[in-house]
This record gives sequence, C-alpha cells and structure tokens, in this order.
Amino acid sequence: MLEIFVIAFCLYFAFNIYTSFMQIGFVKNAKTFQAIILDSSKYEEAANYSIEKEKLAIVSSFYDFILFILWIGFGLSYLDSLVQIESFWLKAVVFVDLFIIINWVLTLPFELYSTFKLNKKYGFSNMTSALFIKDTIKTGFLFLVFGSLVIAGISFIINSFSSWWIWGFVFIFAVIILINMLYPVIRDKMFDKFEKLKDKQLEAKIENLLNEVGFKSSGVFSVDASKRDNRLNAYFGGLGATKRVVLFDTLVEKLTHNELLAVLGHELGHFKNGDILKNIGIMGVVMFIFFAIFGNLPDELFLGLSLNNEPYAIITVFMIFSPILSFFLMPLISMISRHNEYAADEFGSNLQSKEDLVNALLKLANENKSFPLSHPLYIFFYYSHPPLVERFKELGYDVKSLKFSENK
Repeated sequence: MLEIFVIAFCLYFAFNIYTSFMQIGFVKNAKTFQAIILDSSKYEEAANYSIEKEKLAIVSSFYDFILFILWIGFGLSYLDSLVQIESFWLKAVVFVDLFIIINWVLTLPFELYSTFKLNKKYGFSNMTSALFIKDTIKTGFLFLVFGSLVIAGISFIINSFSSWWIWGFVFIFAVIILINMLYPVIRDKMFDKFEKLKDKQLEAKIENLLNEVGFKSSGVFSVDASKRDNRLNAYFGGLGATKRVVLFDTLVEKLTHNELLAVLGHELGHFKNGDILKNIGIMGVVMFIFFAIFGNLPDELFLGLSLNNEPYAIITVFMIFSPILSFFLMPLISMISRHNEYAADEFGSNLQSKEDLVNALLKLANENKSFPLSHPLYIFFYYSHPPLVERFKELGYDVKSLKFSENK
C-alpha cells in the first residue's frame, strides 16, 4: 500500500516539474510577442516575474520531494521514538505540532526568498523584518492554540468511533465553516487595520449596489494591505453576521468608483449565482472522499512507515499524502471555477458595464504584473480563473484592436 502512495507522489512530483518547464518555455517565447493587455513597459517584466516564480517552484518541488523521502524513510519513525507519551490525544497534539513546525522551519528559506528577494525585486513586497516576525509570532500562537485543539478533537473521534472518518469529516467540515465565519474578525483584531471607507460617496455607491442584489453585510471596509504588499485586491469575507466587503487600500487608490463597482459586481455575481454555496458543497465532497480513503487505510501502510495505526499517525499520513489527491482532482475543480468566473464576469458587466469591468481588469493586470498568456496544460491544471485574454473575449473586448466588438 505504501508503494502505491509513493508512486503516486512521484507522478505528482514529475508532473509538477514538467508543467513548470513547459510554462517557462511558453512564457519565454511569448514575451517576444507584441504586448497585449499589459503596457509595453510591464509586459516583459511580468514575463520575467512569471519565469522566476516557476524556477523557484521547481527548486521548491525538488526540495519538497527530498523532504518527503526523508520523512517516510526514517523521519516519522525517528520522531515517533522521541515522542513517548501514553495519552493518545496528547501524543497526537505533540507529534503533529512538531511535524508541522519542523516542516515550516525547513521550508522557511523559500518563504523568506519569495517575500524579501523576489517580490521586492518586482516592486510588490513592502514587508519589513519586524512585521514578518510579528506576523509569524501571531500565526504561530493561533496554530498552537486552535490547531492543537482541532488535533485533539479529531484524535478523540478517531479513538472513540469505529467509523471515525464519518464523524471526523463532520467535525473538520464544521471547523472550516467556523474559520470562514471568523476569518475577517481574526484578520481585523490580529493582523490588519480595518477602517470604514473614508470616501463616503464611494461607500454610498457600494451600499446601493449591495442593496440592489440583496447582499447583506456588516459593512464596507478598507484594509491597510499596502504595509505588506502593493498588489490590488478585494474580497467578501465571513459568513452570516460576520460577512463584510473588504477593499485593499491599494485598490481604492488605483481604481475609479465605477471600476471598483464593476469589480464588486463580479464578486456579487458569485453571490447571486450561488457559487459560495457550490464551493462549500464541492469542498465537502472532496473532504468526504479524503476521509473515506484515509479512514480505511490498512495496517500495512503504517507498518511500512514504522508507525502504529493510531490518531497521531493517521493525521500525519493524511497531511503528507492529501496533496496528491488534491492534485489529481484539481483539473475538475479548476474547470468548474473557470466556468463560474465567466458567469460572474457576465453578471458584473451587466450590473455596471463591460467597459468598467475591462478597465478594472486591465489595471489589476498591470499593477499585479500578471502575464496574460500561459501554456494550455498549465491553464488546465492550475488556473482557477480563465486567462484574461479569454475573459476579455467573452466580454466582447478585442485585446489587439483595444475595442469592443459590435455584436457584444
């Protein structure tokens, strides 16, 4: 059984490397084309950024593969020999926490390089060492407190029920829903500074837009995202009473009122089309499949890893091998997501205007240095959003003539 998982991981690793090389070759060739969507000055820069990210991803994939071999070869059994605790739930908490912390420390150089070298080179990151340390301490605190509680809870379920995977799925699914509800509150209290929009005219326009589609929220907020990153973004965060509209200060600064409303109109399209509930449903189905598989693993798998078939081992094996299953399900999930994005574009453009949405997307692409072209295989596996060229085509905008077609 272990051999099957190892072969699957090797295929997963090899395909990741293959698609990254294909993407690099494609972008290198495409950057010699005449600039589309992006300004000429940013077209080549965006291509170079895309290539450097893929090169980093290749090195990271090789590094992850080495860690995987080390963990299943002797790392897990060695960690098991160190964590000699009688209590099943306490052993699970300590073992899994140590496993996560060790992995984080070993992969920290890639995070530091991406934040302080690559993203600063291309004008994105404003992160300081002090802020990075502060964020890390806060994130570590949340993980040790709430993450440990979740590990203890799932350990109790595994130890108490023969068909534990059903109740484990229910428990984890409920935890994820709770996290989504609390996410904007946690971000507000511990990481970001949320403020009511100072532009009251814009706030009134947004409130009118929300009322028009029947979207009820706890308010419209601007967040000081620029202290970490210069990219533009906006999101609807929370569920139920915690639901709120969050605009990055960079987005408010760069976009006109009408362009902002078009971006929000797109997001409201997801709301009106029920995409949020669909995504929760898809996530639930995927999680159920995961729990059904990992809840019925044979003892031979754990013997192959020199572990006991106990909560600490089951949780760790789940964490090591679940990315493989996620990868093979990714094309289907991405395809559904791309379909939803087209529908949200259509809704947002009708709610505001196609011109405003196109202008907003053009600014987002330029400011975020998003290279507009990718290899078809790369798009098939990794793109949850359609390429901008295809989105503009659906909106009736010709990226070569920079005009809307008459039939649209």
